[in-house]
Amino acid sequence: MINKVILLGRVGKDTETRNGTSGNIATFSLATSEKYKNKQGESVENTEWHSITAFKNLADIVDKYVKKGDLLYIEGKIHTNTWDDKEGNKRYSTGIIADVIKMIGGKKDNDRQEPEPKSNPIVNKDNGESDDLPF
Repeated sequence: MINKVILLGRVGKDTETRNGTSGNIATFSLATSEKYKNKQGESVENTEWHSITAFKNLADIVDKYVKKGDLLYIEGKIHTNTWDDKEGNKRYSTGIIADVIKMIGGKKDNDRQEPEPKSNPIVNKDNGESDDLPF
């Protein structure tokens, strides 16, 4: 069985990092958009917001280099948290645990088109290393 997600989107807010029992944890939101024409022929843009979590070395890199507006390529897996609230009701939240993050570009400039992906680093959370880190 496979649990794999691939996203290309913009960071919605600067990352929040905290220290967990086994290392740092970085969280941020990522917006992905889809444009299409509805039945009336009108252009519609649908934006989905994703909650992204990175651990350990990947969290350290995210904390240091990822900022609001950055364009990121992310590979990861879907993860659902379950808990009981104060009233005893079962609650759920679904997010993405990042395994790979590729930094595609900075904030969007309205005067230019989206940048073409370059050979920027792909960082794997397992070892936090890359063959070609630009920093």
